Amino acid sequence: MAKVAIQTLDSRSLEWTKQGAVVVGASLIVALCARITVPLPFTPVPLTLQNFGVLVVALLLGSRRGFAALVLYLVEGACGLPVFSPSALGLHGIAQILGPTGGFLMAYPFVAFTAGWIYERTSRRFGWAVLSGLAAEIVLFMGGLTWLFVLTHSVSTAIKYGLYWFLFAEVIKILMAAVVAGRWNQGYSESRKPRA
Repeated sequence: MAKVAIQTLDSRSLEWTKQGAVVVGASLIVALCARITVPLPFTPVPLTLQNFGVLVVALLLGSRRGFAALVLYLVEGACGLPVFSPSALGLHGIAQILGPTGGFLMAYPFVAFTAGWIYERTSRRFGWAVLSGLAAEIVLFMGGLTWLFVLTHSVSTAIKYGLYWFLFAEVIKILMAAVVAGRWNQGYSESRKPRA
């Protein structure tokens, strides 16, 4: 009986370690995507691949692990690790979270949860990945624009800084993330099929 309990404890510890490594790795994927950025001269919000990383993590890991990975990502950034896209204003750490891009950053765990939650309850096809990403992007822009409004006290300025310039790029990122998720799930399904 004691041997079975120890084996169960060992397998649980191994599983927790594995899941922890997945979450840490996912936060690093978002950090790598954040390094690909294009500053725009007419807004303090850069064009970045960071949102693509968030969507991919969410679609591949699901709601809970995606949420955990993005919370960890924010903690890493708040501690001063260079995981966020470079700030046009030279902000770092918590100052960057409280700066113009802060609403987008603070929304990331909820973005990941939304995309993951919807997608894990579907057939995991391309169309569902696109719809999951679209719903998540709505959450992202609600957070980002609300924070910009708090900082600027102007709806039109918040929309000018945080929406117009990004719509086309976000559609591309949603489609790219959906392709990655679809290919990943297709490959995973095929690997699980019994061999003849």
